[in-house]
Amino acid sequence: MAVPDFADWLAICNLKAAYCRLLDTKDWEGWKQLFTVDCVLDTTDSGGTREQGRDIFVAQVSAALAGAKTAHHIHSPQIEIDGDRAQVVWAMQDRVIRDDFALTGYGHYHETCVRTAQGWKIAEQRLTRLILDVEQPAG
Repeated sequence: MAVPDFADWLAICNLKAAYCRLLDTKDWEGWKQLFTVDCVLDTTDSGGTREQGRDIFVAQVSAALAGAKTAHHIHSPQIEIDGDRAQVVWAMQDRVIRDDFALTGYGHYHETCVRTAQGWKIAEQRLTRLILDVEQPAG
């Protein structure tokens, strides 16, 4: 296997940085553009669902986070690039605050990224959680 170009590694890191920023600022159209059209999003390991098609899951995520304040942090990327595909694992922490609950989660994003004519995109994502702290409002 050839040594990947650092520009690809950096582009994949920038892709994930945009993922967090656009998600937290609720720029849903911009966030949607980070995925392939047929992307698979799997959150079953953390209590969610498995959906295929970015339009479907972007609509679901945007509805679920309407009115919520969020902060997503990713770090410690493990990136294996093989041509136009990359397998990536990101350590993650997220904070979600809504009127009815707040949560802090810790875990990993497991992703397959692909090189497209528009740059690197997320083609598949699976979220796993190691710790999930949920707080209920007082009252």
